[in-house]
Amino acid sequence: MTIHPEIGKLLASLPPFDHSTRPDPEGKRAGDLQFVAPLEDRLPLHAVEDTVAATPAGDVPVRIYTPAEAESYGLLVYFHGGAFFSGSLETHDHVARALAKESGYKVISVGFQLAPEAPFPTSLQECYGVVRWAAEQGGSLAWDGKNLALAGDSSGANFVAAVTALAHDEGFDRITHSVLYYPSVDLDFDEDRYASLRENATGYGLETPALKPWNSFYLESGADPADPLVSPIKREDLSGLPKALVITAEYDPLRDEGELYGQRLKDAGVDTTVSRYAGANHGFVQDFFWIPEFYRAFQETSEFLNQG
Repeated sequence: MTIHPEIGKLLASLPPFDHSTRPDPEGKRAGDLQFVAPLEDRLPLHAVEDTVAATPAGDVPVRIYTPAEAESYGLLVYFHGGAFFSGSLETHDHVARALAKESGYKVISVGFQLAPEAPFPTSLQECYGVVRWAAEQGGSLAWDGKNLALAGDSSGANFVAAVTALAHDEGFDRITHSVLYYPSVDLDFDEDRYASLRENATGYGLETPALKPWNSFYLESGADPADPLVSPIKREDLSGLPKALVITAEYDPLRDEGELYGQRLKDAGVDTTVSRYAGANHGFVQDFFWIPEFYRAFQETSEFLNQG
């Protein structure tokens, strides 16, 4: 199908992208905050609490979302997107709220440090540290002791893949599910690597020529695209990782790498579902969640987390 008409209207209103310069991190972060809904307009939940997770990587800000009053919960640790240099607890607050409401899980959104101020692997270690902290603090979080899921969008999904690999290699086996929304899992941006990098190169929001400049802050901070912790699709052995849901968008330059990562998980014996959303573009879970066809991603996530 063609791009969803609501997305198409927004894309038509945007000026042409200038790929000759890379974005200004502070300007991008400030601009993103202008689109954050006032607190009174956000999805209400039983409780939302800001606190700090004490981890081996340092103290990390987290926001904990409790969907409803219950004796215990599955836990979902969420890593926001933003090309490793933007995004925050605030810009992705609505995503975390929807995840909590639809899944019934207690969601822990991670306010990790950003590139270029925080060099690699600072943010990755903070994300992993919060996952370990959540398991260790299970009693105070009313964890059911069964389900510990990770979810992330775009670069946040990169962290999901990298953290599950770190956990596996260190023998931490408590992670039960991983959810990756339009994941950025290959930071080698050779346009010949995936057909979607050419098919969806321009005109759909995220553009292929922007991938290098937008991810440059992370790569220049010490992240090597050949490192499987930077490009998780390069990990040779994906066996033993938690079962996964990989959600991709039809009109996304990153579509094919996400779907190949899902296939490689399947080939390694990991219980994996790959779900492509027709008419969608990169970022639709965050930007177009209000469209019923795309809000469905949260409901699909809930079904995945609560099945069986």
